[in-house]
Amino acid sequence: MFPKSSVRQFSSSAASAYKVTVLGAAGGIGQPLSLLMKLNHKVTNLALYDLRLGKGVATDISHIPTNSTVEGYGPEDDGLAKALKDADVVLIPAGVPRKPGMTRDDLFNTNASIVRDLAKAAAVNAPKAALLIISNPVNSTVPIVSEVLKEKGVYNPKKLFGVTTLDVLRSSRFLSQVVGTDPTTETVTVVGGHSGVTIVPLLSQTKHKDLPKEKYDALVHRIQFGGDEVVQAKNGAGSATLSMAQAGARMAGSVLKGLAGETDITEPTYIDSPLFKSEGVDFFSSRVTLGPEGVKEVHPLGTISTAEEEMIKVAKETLIKNIKKGVDFVKANP
Repeated sequence: MFPKSSVRQFSSSAASAYKVTVLGAAGGIGQPLSLLMKLNHKVTNLALYDLRLGKGVATDISHIPTNSTVEGYGPEDDGLAKALKDADVVLIPAGVPRKPGMTRDDLFNTNASIVRDLAKAAAVNAPKAALLIISNPVNSTVPIVSEVLKEKGVYNPKKLFGVTTLDVLRSSRFLSQVVGTDPTTETVTVVGGHSGVTIVPLLSQTKHKDLPKEKYDALVHRIQFGGDEVVQAKNGAGSATLSMAQAGARMAGSVLKGLAGETDITEPTYIDSPLFKSEGVDFFSSRVTLGPEGVKEVHPLGTISTAEEEMIKVAKETLIKNIKKGVDFVKANP
């Protein structure tokens, strides 16, 4: 018999027991992301898959004393299907990183095939899971996943997320450096997409809406192209991995809170969005409230500045091309 207090504690933790799967768990993003998910107490079953070293990473992380089991899988013995089976949340950081001089779009040909194949496996083995896409270029890989899920008859737009959280983290950090504040007190909504000019930080909605133009322009540029700083600093050895892992873990944590029924959980994320569908922009990142079914509410952009209106116009033009690229890829390479 459990003491009464233990029964209560056991039942409450069991109520929010979730299986999380990381596809590409041995990569530069995958390893720290897997570590951070092991530290999330809502995760009771962590499944780590990679073409190689998935089991090694899982064994390593499994020694950390948090209340979750960890299993590692490779492509042998139907490992991908086993890793995905009954998953509540699937994180996909798989793919190749950027090198100096490369844009996220340059990664398209390699990563598009990887994401398509993982999406097919998820459609069959975890059709009800929330899918969080980290693999770049996110503006195009999320539409790829949606097309695959539609073909398989399991597409739920409320449960497909492009992870743009890194732009949010960078915005808080970079803004705080400009204005001399504590970065943990700065909240910036970032809308649009997740590359270059499609990244639109709504600085007019922060406490610092009157930045001098020179500082404002430099800040926006740094937020939009902050990833280049990391690519250059790593000198050909990779792109943003640690900060991206933190971004992925934060977004996954928010999705898990929503699934568990916690209220007022909001994050900007790139989704199948109604905001600009009439203009042909089928996917757009904006602030959403998360709930037990995934996306509970898509928030309007609210009052924005003239400069932000102009940036959003440019972002939409680019997004239409990025989205079409993803859709066309699946049509040509089913």
